[in-house]
Amino acid sequence: MGLETNVYIDGFNLYYGCVKGTSYRWLNLSKLCTMLLPEHHVKKIKYFTSLITPQPNDPQQLQRQLTYIRALETIPNLSVYYGQFRTHIVKRPLAHPTGSNTGMVEVLDTKEKGSDVNLATHLLADGFNKEYQIAVIVSNDSDLVEPIKFVTKQLHLPIGILHPHKQFIRELSRLAEFYRPIRERAIKASLFPPTLTDANGTITKPPSW
Repeated sequence: MGLETNVYIDGFNLYYGCVKGTSYRWLNLSKLCTMLLPEHHVKKIKYFTSLITPQPNDPQQLQRQLTYIRALETIPNLSVYYGQFRTHIVKRPLAHPTGSNTGMVEVLDTKEKGSDVNLATHLLADGFNKEYQIAVIVSNDSDLVEPIKFVTKQLHLPIGILHPHKQFIRELSRLAEFYRPIRERAIKASLFPPTLTDANGTITKPPSW
């Protein structure tokens, strides 16, 4: 049967670490968990993300994301939790000011807020409620060191980490029961079929993916 396991996925950390710019964006997270955690019984998968604001040069960005989330929601034991994007105008210095330019420009600064806090909150709450025997985090974010430390040291529950990025975060590796990279072959073998269905009809992989 394996250890009762909850998996907590930082959606943007996974995207930028493993799938951005690849043909693997139509990723079935249940298949990926099964492949990477064969000795575990995956009880819940919690996916943390934010709805993006489409850029003028790519107005279909949000629609593609919503289509993907709809595909993820066909996975029975997966739940999606949302943070938010915040955009505001800030002034930044030019690297190479020229002529009459003062060296400062106004730019749109967009930051994703909430996903790491939401992930940490669920990790801690579920640990207090003894909802898992082991938690597995899909992220390589060093901001998670303190909640991981609390779960392992105070609640005495182990945590494994599947890291999407190439860099090695020593502090995370020291706290984790295991600290494994997500390999391309696992991603490649864990894709949804091009079409699938839910209660509302057919879900089709975005053509550009």
